[in-house]
Amino acid sequence: MPKFHVKRSISIDASPEKVFEIVSDYSTWTTWSPWLCAEPDAKVTVSKDPASVGSTYAWEGEITGAGEMEHLRLEPGQKIEDEIRFLKPFKSTSSVSFDIDDADGKTSLTWHMRGAMPWYMFWMVPMMETFIGMDYERGLKMLKEWIETGEIESKTNIRGVESIGPLRMLGVRKQCTFDNIGSSMESAFKDVAEKLAQHNIQVEGEGISVYHHMDAKARTFDYTSGFLVPDSIGEFPADFSTWSIPKVQALVTEHVGRYDHLGNAWSAANQHARYKKLKQSKAGAFEVYKNNCDSTPPAELRTVIYLPLK
Repeated sequence: MPKFHVKRSISIDASPEKVFEIVSDYSTWTTWSPWLCAEPDAKVTVSKDPASVGSTYAWEGEITGAGEMEHLRLEPGQKIEDEIRFLKPFKSTSSVSFDIDDADGKTSLTWHMRGAMPWYMFWMVPMMETFIGMDYERGLKMLKEWIETGEIESKTNIRGVESIGPLRMLGVRKQCTFDNIGSSMESAFKDVAEKLAQHNIQVEGEGISVYHHMDAKARTFDYTSGFLVPDSIGEFPADFSTWSIPKVQALVTEHVGRYDHLGNAWSAANQHARYKKLKQSKAGAFEVYKNNCDSTPPAELRTVIYLPLK
């Protein structure tokens, strides 16, 4: 049977004892779960005494499916070993563990999942490793922020299918990895601002980023960032990248909070699209920034994500 092993790590500014206390307590998981972002109303059941060997965490929802986890081994300040049993959309069992290590006054936390797929589903192993890894990264980011600050500045709202467009934008096209998307986009918007100044073009439209292609396995994006522009602006200078879309139907998801957590809203949008069997067009999914990040507190940043549909 084809085996898989997913692991992701993060550094947390807290003691190993504090990190262990929180992660081993199933009652905290609803706060930082990367899966409940897509379905916060999913039913979650936590057993009594949620931080002991034998305690369980069970979930059931339309989007999240159903299953449960159980603590098998707890070594305070060092290690957590669990078993995860998926019931829906298909049955499987895997091992989950957390390695907790002191790292120069901070804590290095590594989240593992190990399991195997039926031989006829071997083709799913790379995809599972990629997407479970992305979920783990989102969860670890939220866990880190919650432990260090006491809150998580991320809220997701699925608005449903709406009409959008026509839209036109001018910007700069770039490629980047998942890990440097923030700095890459910051550079892109800086380049756009400089080009606008050079051509004496004034734009008051909202900021926008269009994702032309994502390679999940290579962890790369091909995107254009820039600004929405009205029809009154005619031809664009040749050194700009452009993009446009007619009036379309799109699945709309709104995120309020830090840009670091935008992956929560993107994941929720794509999960809802799959569950509702909505077919996305090739126009390019995009996000529109509803306020200025330079003058808006991170917790109040509003970003609206659009998945254009066929």
